[in-house]
Amino acid sequence: MRHVSRILASAVVTATFCLSSPAAHAETPPDTLIQAWQIDDIISLDPAEVFEFTASEILGNSYQPLVGYDVNNVSDIFGVVAESWSVSEDGKIFTFVIRPDMTFASGNPITAADAVFSLQRAVKLDKSPAFILTQFGLSADNVDQMVRQTGDMTFELEMDKAYAPTLLLYCLTATVGFVVDKELVMSNEANGDFGYEWLKTNYAGSGAFTIRDWRANEVVVLERNDAYSGEAPAMVRAIYRHIPEGATQRLLLEQGDIDIARNLGAEEIVALADNPEIKIESGAKGSIYYLGLSQKNENLAKPEVREAMKYLVDYQTIADTIMKGKVKVHQAFLPEGFLGALSETPYSLNVEKAKELLAQAGLADGFTVTMDTRNTPEITAIAEAIQQTMAQAGITMELIPGDGQQTLTKYRARNHDIYIGRWGPDYQDPHTNADTFARNPDNSDEATSKPLAWRNAWDIPEMTLAADAAVLEKDAGKRAEMYLALQREHQQTSPFVIMFQEIEVLGIRENVNGFIIGPSFNDNSFKKVTKSE
Repeated sequence: MRHVSRILASAVVTATFCLSSPAAHAETPPDTLIQAWQIDDIISLDPAEVFEFTASEILGNSYQPLVGYDVNNVSDIFGVVAESWSVSEDGKIFTFVIRPDMTFASGNPITAADAVFSLQRAVKLDKSPAFILTQFGLSADNVDQMVRQTGDMTFELEMDKAYAPTLLLYCLTATVGFVVDKELVMSNEANGDFGYEWLKTNYAGSGAFTIRDWRANEVVVLERNDAYSGEAPAMVRAIYRHIPEGATQRLLLEQGDIDIARNLGAEEIVALADNPEIKIESGAKGSIYYLGLSQKNENLAKPEVREAMKYLVDYQTIADTIMKGKVKVHQAFLPEGFLGALSETPYSLNVEKAKELLAQAGLADGFTVTMDTRNTPEITAIAEAIQQTMAQAGITMELIPGDGQQTLTKYRARNHDIYIGRWGPDYQDPHTNADTFARNPDNSDEATSKPLAWRNAWDIPEMTLAADAAVLEKDAGKRAEMYLALQREHQQTSPFVIMFQEIEVLGIRENVNGFIIGPSFNDNSFKKVTKSE
């Protein structure tokens, strides 16, 4: 079956690629959506492991969570695989009822056993996103008792504390909470791995599309799932082509070889603005761009150096030129749109102030440092701009380019000096970013929880306690004030130079309608895309 699907996918992609000749105006098939995107950050297709932008979007269109929310009003939470839920009087036990008559793409019925297996599996595998679930007191040792099936279509999830009421529900909308087909996954288990090696490159979901093929740094092919419980997509298939260069994407979009361009730079966006065959659509994302300064580096560990670097980024110029229309200056870890988000931007380029701080740190002559940089045109351009302004204060910054997988792997092993990154929230509760930027319960190399603060070796026991207190506050107003205070302290003292909030921009053929730009990447949806003639 797998071999056949690969042959089919290859034929589809080959036929599509043949449309790319510049000699004639091409047109994509009416039943196929073709997107150009830099997809080199895909490491896995397993919901228990996926933690990257591209794969999150792919899974958001091919798997289903227990619960979801309205992308235009994230406070409107509703059931997807779960029909309903209730909470115990002490606030620690959620009881879920699975919606009847739903099936996976395999034809297997969806039951409580699948939901329980999916959650238990994610905790036991303990991949990067597992902390989203383990923060509730779940562990490999206790998850079988804490997440327990109580009937064919019911199960309970018990937490160690009574957290803010919506926190668990928002966490279950993350990719790590997507429901996988237990029977199919376990039929491909090897050496007790819960089907992990198989699911890294295969599919076991129930979403609008199935994943038929993934070839690293080349293509991903999805096909319509005829067993999907929702409204059937108009598109028979959806294809992502790995095309990193914005200029190439623009050319293919103008020629009609692709339907959507995902990595257009500021110049390409301006150039396409007057093309009647192309429309530019955008939407605010929760993603933020930042620098992570490793505290294992003795120079970066000095508070004065951390603060100096925040004065050595020309935020507004980068936002107005390199990233024009694609970001806005933002300097706190909670993006606008979240409860308690801080909008203050106290830092701007100030070389003299930075030099004073470096002198206080005993580094008046500057120092040399490296920065790992994903080799996309925009990240490279931002990094080069920062390199130039850092040099004005005597900091020599060597850029180390790599693809998304290379730079992320190095960063997650905390083998970097500086990392220029883009972080998207995993769910729509403010704890999602506080948990990674402002919590580090164990700074040892052997830690089981590895948030961004850990990756940068920032040991913050007091701030961790403050973040822990905020997540237990049930009064929304008081909780917002707690996050504002946390962000102000973080802004001043952290080894994070937070720079921008993302505005996602798409170039789309005029006849393509219905693509939804959501606040998170797994909310981006092409389930309702149609093409007019």
